[in-house]
Amino acid sequence: MTNNTIDLRSDTVTQPTEAMRKAMAAAPVGDDVYGEDPTVNRLEAMTADLLEKEAAVFVSSGTMGNLASLLSHCGRGDEMILGDQAHIFLSEQGGSAGLGGVHPRPMPTAPDGTLDLQMVASSIRADDEHYPRTRLLAIENTHNRSGGRCLPVEYMDAAGKLAHSRDMKLHVDGARLWNAAVALNVAPARLLKEADSASLCLSKGLGAPVGSVIVGDSDFVKRARRMRKILGGGTRQAGIIAAAGIVAITEMIERLADDHANAHKLAQGLAQLDGINIDPETVETDIVIFELCRDDITPAQLSAGLRELGVLLSPIDSTHLRAVTNLHVTSTDIERTLDAFAQVLHSGSDGAGDGVRVYG
Repeated sequence: MTNNTIDLRSDTVTQPTEAMRKAMAAAPVGDDVYGEDPTVNRLEAMTADLLEKEAAVFVSSGTMGNLASLLSHCGRGDEMILGDQAHIFLSEQGGSAGLGGVHPRPMPTAPDGTLDLQMVASSIRADDEHYPRTRLLAIENTHNRSGGRCLPVEYMDAAGKLAHSRDMKLHVDGARLWNAAVALNVAPARLLKEADSASLCLSKGLGAPVGSVIVGDSDFVKRARRMRKILGGGTRQAGIIAAAGIVAITEMIERLADDHANAHKLAQGLAQLDGINIDPETVETDIVIFELCRDDITPAQLSAGLRELGVLLSPIDSTHLRAVTNLHVTSTDIERTLDAFAQVLHSGSDGAGDGVRVYG
């Protein structure tokens, strides 16, 4: 890649800002396993306060954040309900079952990323020795595979109230909850009012190089901290990376609106191209998923052709691709990207290209 490359593969590809690099270089540090890293402690306290939860714990990734949360809510043989298109179900290597013995029960995911809560209610197990105990409902906001759709406040509240009425907990995979809050024009804490736990990424749209934060009540976070340790997440002088997370939550949330505007501009332009199927009105945040309806070129070939022109994005399957706007993508870059699409689609493709799966 060159400095002129437009990288739309994910919002995880961003480089830390100059303010982050300075904060990392100057961060006071200690041993976080002993609870003695002042920068980690500050990040955790600030995040808990921002999200109006009792406590928080810093982890190295969103996958670790979700897994530590699930293992803190469920024991071996317990069941969780989640969507069949959830990132936890599709792209986290089945860690809850493989490492924790937690049984996933997937529900159909609607195009807007929601689950039918009536179907969820009817799927909660009765107290019967033949069945696993249904302990947890897990939802995702924004929803990755649904194109970054936002689950609204009313739905988040209803999901939590349903879970609590049936003696269950609600976990939110909030990898991009910051995007949902900006798009919906609500405080991030409002989306988590009824949630018992959430894992939020600092290293996607907010631009930090590493890390996620789990939030919940004090007892839950104490359990999650233990689970972090058994998963290999007990770090030492982690303030060096936590410092970038502090910059992320204090300086980078509101600018996500720029990513959303660029994503919508990209979707509008793609909708004008022959062979591309997308409804721009479904693009709510920074993720653009579209269908390629051409017989003469595959998503892998289109991706390969775009790469030759300096544009990187990810095929999802045999008919769909995904582009994600981010900190380093400008409105001018979107115009260049659309020109590259037009050029590749006009010429077709005679190369095979390699398929790429979307994980983050």
